[in-house]
Amino acid sequence: MHRYILNRLLLSIPTLIGAAALVFLLMRLIPGDICMVRLGGSGGTVSASALAACHAQIGLERSLPLQFLDFIGGFAIGDFGTSMWSGKPVVQEIASRLPVSLEIALLATIVAVAIAIPLGTISALKQNSWLDHVVRTVAIAGIATPSFWLGILSILIVLDVSHYLLGSPWMPSIDYVPLWDDPWGNLSIVILPAITIGYRYSAVTMRMTRSAMLEVLREDYIRTARAKGLVEQLIINRHALKNAMLPVVTLIGMEFAFLIGGLVVTEQVFNLNGIGRLFVLAVQNQDYTLTQALVMLTVAVFVVTNLVVDVLYAWLDPRIRFG
Repeated sequence: MHRYILNRLLLSIPTLIGAAALVFLLMRLIPGDICMVRLGGSGGTVSASALAACHAQIGLERSLPLQFLDFIGGFAIGDFGTSMWSGKPVVQEIASRLPVSLEIALLATIVAVAIAIPLGTISALKQNSWLDHVVRTVAIAGIATPSFWLGILSILIVLDVSHYLLGSPWMPSIDYVPLWDDPWGNLSIVILPAITIGYRYSAVTMRMTRSAMLEVLREDYIRTARAKGLVEQLIINRHALKNAMLPVVTLIGMEFAFLIGGLVVTEQVFNLNGIGRLFVLAVQNQDYTLTQALVMLTVAVFVVTNLVVDVLYAWLDPRIRFG
């Protein structure tokens, strides 16, 4: 098992380097001079000294190999340079937004798993029953409903319920509070978007769990286990569910990685300053350095998530580690 994990860790290094090279080249294939676009955005003239200063700030006056080595070196030590938009270190900009997105992604994943796996399993075990039809309807509704509409609807429900129970509408503060500083204040901010995202997230996972369970329940070893007289609960938990979890774990991992930087609309609806919103602001403000760092952050999250999923594969099915 340790050798398997070490091999996956070593494979992550060339993946990150290859992704960094791709991001580095794509950012430099943008038409025009980024400094000219940045400084001359208002239509005024740009002096040669200002242009040279901008090039020196980003490091564009150096050769491409040296720029790439600087980029890789900064990525390795966590130094992404200075934001062209705010003038603050990029690490500081990301650090102030990442906890929001990370906490919402974790809570949404917990909500999704708590809903999807039990309901998906029950739906497969009770195939074509009224319970199966209800679960499938809930899943299809979650897939078909836009996330922003769910967010707005949840806000309206909270306002109506609080007005009915408390006599006046209640909404949590829009200023993010760390969990360790004020647990109740923190949960009041993140729980609503987490439930909204978690429900939509669970809809896809629920259907995947149902399909995987139906496929596994038709396997010969399940029929053999039943013929041997094993308890049905033991067959479901130890043999069927564990083997059906392989594609489900993949889906959960990919959805979690997407949530870190892909919650642009949801963050806008709930007025949260997360990574997705920072991504949009970086592009709008033509912040070359910050955009590049955010893309690499997203890549790193996907690589780490894939690593965790691979380890879970080996835990769920020990045969995988010998492949």
